[in-house]
Amino acid sequence: MLLWLPRRSSFQFSFSMSSKKGRKLSKAQKAKQQEEEEARRLQEEEEARLQAEKEEKERLERERKEKELERLELKDRERREDELNELRHLLEENHTAVTKWKTDAVEKAKWERYMRCDGTPDPAVQREINTYISLWRDDPEVNITPVLKQCHLALQLVEELEALLRDVADPLEGQKYQGALINLQELIHSKHRLTTEEILKRASANIDTETGNMQTVVKDDNITLCLWANLKKNPRFKGLNFEEVGLGFELPKQLAVSDIAVRILHTHYDHLSLLARMAHLRIHTPSHRSLAGGDEVPVDIDLPEQGETKEEVVKDDNETPQQQADEEVQSIQGLEGRKSAVSLQSRKNSPQPAEGQGSQIQTQMEALGAEGDLTSTSLQLTMMDGSEHVQAVDLMQYSPLGGVFYYDVFHLPPQAHQVNGWEIRQVLNTGLQVFPYPTEKSSSDVNETLICPPVGMSVMLPDSVVFLETPQVARWDSAGKQWRMDGITDVSYEEENAKISFKMGSFQAFVLMQETYANLPFQSWELRPLGQDSAVFTVNGALIDLSITIQGDQCMLQSEREKGLSYLLGKWMSSPALQRAMLNAGINIFVSEYTDKYVSTCAKDPLTEHAAYEQMALFASACAFSWSKWNAKCGAEHLVMQVCEHHGPGPVPRDSWSLYLLGAQRSQKLEITEKSEAFSPDHYPGSEFHSTFIHMLQDNMSTDGIVRTRESNYLFIDTVQSLLCATRPLMYS
Repeated sequence: MLLWLPRRSSFQFSFSMSSKKGRKLSKAQKAKQQEEEEARRLQEEEEARLQAEKEEKERLERERKEKELERLELKDRERREDELNELRHLLEENHTAVTKWKTDAVEKAKWERYMRCDGTPDPAVQREINTYISLWRDDPEVNITPVLKQCHLALQLVEELEALLRDVADPLEGQKYQGALINLQELIHSKHRLTTEEILKRASANIDTETGNMQTVVKDDNITLCLWANLKKNPRFKGLNFEEVGLGFELPKQLAVSDIAVRILHTHYDHLSLLARMAHLRIHTPSHRSLAGGDEVPVDIDLPEQGETKEEVVKDDNETPQQQADEEVQSIQGLEGRKSAVSLQSRKNSPQPAEGQGSQIQTQMEALGAEGDLTSTSLQLTMMDGSEHVQAVDLMQYSPLGGVFYYDVFHLPPQAHQVNGWEIRQVLNTGLQVFPYPTEKSSSDVNETLICPPVGMSVMLPDSVVFLETPQVARWDSAGKQWRMDGITDVSYEEENAKISFKMGSFQAFVLMQETYANLPFQSWELRPLGQDSAVFTVNGALIDLSITIQGDQCMLQSEREKGLSYLLGKWMSSPALQRAMLNAGINIFVSEYTDKYVSTCAKDPLTEHAAYEQMALFASACAFSWSKWNAKCGAEHLVMQVCEHHGPGPVPRDSWSLYLLGAQRSQKLEITEKSEAFSPDHYPGSEFHSTFIHMLQDNMSTDGIVRTRESNYLFIDTVQSLLCATRPLMYS
């Protein structure tokens, strides 16, 4: 049987043969493919070998570094005790010398006061100061010139009492100083009021021919007194500017037609802020630790409540109870504190502070205060929780500057009449009476603001103060013993003319304020030696740059800004005196234990930080220290700063700086620089570890530089350390 098969076309056959040939590789192709696979295999093997070699090198390098670290750490441990003992000896030696010098200075001052024999009382002797207060209280003198001289002496005694309170250790002694301070401040205010009354009694004899009223200005180093007596009672009277002193006021119509007198008393000192601090402060004396590593003993002392002091406040015998209730200045509580000794404790040889006990760096902000200088390094602010204190100004956040402005309105005393050559005057035993405003009738009226509109005030900023920002206005709340910022309206600030205007609902004392830490945190800082026992501490603040030159135990402020500081720049004074002057001038670079609540910081271990300041001070005659950006990146347990040996008054060359890492157990030189991309704790190749910062620095110092550090004067070291501890640049920059 025959089968018919379809015949393939030539096209189909040729396509099938060509596809078979495409799948079959030629010898050349096979050889090339094998070569490629072999090259790939060799490359992979080479990469694996290189990776293995790299890992081996890294392992060897790690082992080498570990062995090197072990060697350095072992070497550090072997000499640790000797280095700590040497550092402790240097600190103890300087501390002992400083303590003796300060004790001798106090004794010398006491002797010089005793030998003066000028009739001024010694505020440290209670009998003398009480006798002085009693005699001055009974003195009938009311003429302004002699009274102001007496007030000047009293203010000097107040400053001395404040200094005694800062250093007092015995609470009973502190209470004696408190009583004298209270009495003096009350008496000064009472004398101002008596002289005001005496001037106003003779207002009709000093009428201004242009206005028909009496206006006068009395000024000395401590106060500026502006008085205006409304004799003409012109309903069109709007206000008056005392151009010569930059003070002015505005009155509503009902006061313009009233029998009144206006007093603006600007005291260049501030007793009211001191009163506010004392009303809301509690003492805590911190634990004290000796340089030898003794036990710590915390001491807590509660201040007596207002009015519980043993000394009674001096009152004018002519004042009625109502007048006494209206007095702006009330009894002020004092306080006592003691300064903690400088100490350095190694973490290995000394116990850590107990939980809750805490260690704090010796600062001077509280010891200085804004004006009163009565707070201590151990003050703890405890604002009362009552509703009357809700509006209180936080005197840690804000600082009153330029003194207090007392803005008062009084009943105009009866004026004398001339009758047949006789002067007839009605004599009142009530003293100077406050004119009620707003009036009692309107106090319960719904439309009180319409009936008794606010009173105006304008002030030229004091030329002895620097306001880095727009000043804030706060009024005195005598009932709560506090400053308040509410109740002040229509505030207008003319920066070009340095003038501020505002209105208040009543006549009250007021003050100009500025944020205490407006110039913090620091942008950068530098401590540079100028020679033996001489250095300059430069701070680039948030709003103003300044420098403090240190020569021995004396300091001098320097700044490109002269307005408001002309009386302070270029003047040599002690470190505490300069710090008080700077605070009073509104230039604050000093911190307290509460500053971190208001300023962003680099959180640091306080013991490590304090130890750094102690050792920086020891080497400040030969080494320059500066801010580092890595200090904020190295963690709370470490510090980083730039250091180099530097001689001469010129600036430090940029390529001279090296970075150092300080910790609780050791210090080391870092491999990174300020220009590095990331922080690394790796030590500088060839450098060693040391248990103390000064021994770490000595590895890279010349013999001459080391000699300079050993010859540094103890007063210079103490001054540098006090500035560093007061500013804490390693934390607040």
